[in-house]
Amino acid sequence: MQNSNFFLQQGDPSVANKWAANLLKECAKAISDKDSAKIQHILWMLNELASPYGDCEQKIASYFLQALFCKVTESGEQSYRTLVSAAEKSHSFESARKVILKFQEVSPWTTFGHVAANSAILEALEGEPKLHIIDISNTYCTQWPTLLESLATRSDETPHLKLSVVVIGGGAGGSVMKEIGQRMEKFARLMGVPFEFNVINRNSSLSELREKEFGVKEDEAVAVNCIGAFRKVGVERREEFVRMISSLRPRVVTVVEEEVDFSSNRDDFFKCFEECLRFYSMFFEMLEESFVPTSNERLMLERECSRSILGLLACGSDGECAERREKGSQWCKRLSEAFVAASFSEDAIDDVKALLKRYQLGWSLLPASGDSSGLFLTWKEEPVVWASVWKPV
Repeated sequence: MQNSNFFLQQGDPSVANKWAANLLKECAKAISDKDSAKIQHILWMLNELASPYGDCEQKIASYFLQALFCKVTESGEQSYRTLVSAAEKSHSFESARKVILKFQEVSPWTTFGHVAANSAILEALEGEPKLHIIDISNTYCTQWPTLLESLATRSDETPHLKLSVVVIGGGAGGSVMKEIGQRMEKFARLMGVPFEFNVINRNSSLSELREKEFGVKEDEAVAVNCIGAFRKVGVERREEFVRMISSLRPRVVTVVEEEVDFSSNRDDFFKCFEECLRFYSMFFEMLEESFVPTSNERLMLERECSRSILGLLACGSDGECAERREKGSQWCKRLSEAFVAASFSEDAIDDVKALLKRYQLGWSLLPASGDSSGLFLTWKEEPVVWASVWKPV
């Protein structure tokens, strides 16, 4: 420990407070430079200091240490599969529900996209008697109860809603979605909304989805909701995915993604590492300020992040392990090949502003500018989540 303490005590005290980032950057640089002696030395120091149960710095060090060690030992894909398998074995509807609902209670990270997308969908489909929402997202349908409530209170006749939800990989996700579907149907009956729930199970990737799987009918007004979906598609197949969505002839497409670039730097390990460290350090700090220290939900969210970090840094540059997120400006370029960017209405923006007032200080709304369209959710003035609306050309 003497060497590690000496390293941390050098220079500016404010730098020492961010010791995890400093050590991790040194290690990543050594990996890029193939400096094996320095790699081993810093990995040893990180191992002495890191802990998944410590403070924010110790947690960041722990999860990035795991990824860097797997990078060095070329065990990334095997370790990733082991972590995913362990998570799936402990997965249940109740555990997933508790994590999602608690996260929504303490942070607008996910609810921001739900509220923005719901407002855009309701406005685009207003007055239509038959609605078909195709949900390609990772939200476990938590955004739809409020939309059902809005449909139930419409001034005109209550429309029929078909909700088609895509589940990738089957397994535990499929069984969880079955139970969610039963709850959604019960809630729709309570609200008096004619409702149909469909699950599209896919063992392969999202890029393999085809129009015929959704059973779209001529008399249905279609909305496609993509929250955290695009990043699950391989970088080289994203244009194809956009064309598939266009083939569904939607009235509106809502897209919500985290504001970070793991795509343009995927062949440069150190640059990808720096962006990964920037984004997840911010996310871990947000979790620390939002949850109590002993929160099990926080720990589960952090473990999910650890799998993402491992996939990005220790697996192939565009393999199934790595979700190559892109920034709003990059998604806009892809989406504009098949759609036209639309603006959120004043009512939608007011809905989001009202949502943010429920949370602690630090969250705000930022309209996109330049090469981007849509809205950004910001945490301490840093854009973290991007939401957008798209219409047919």
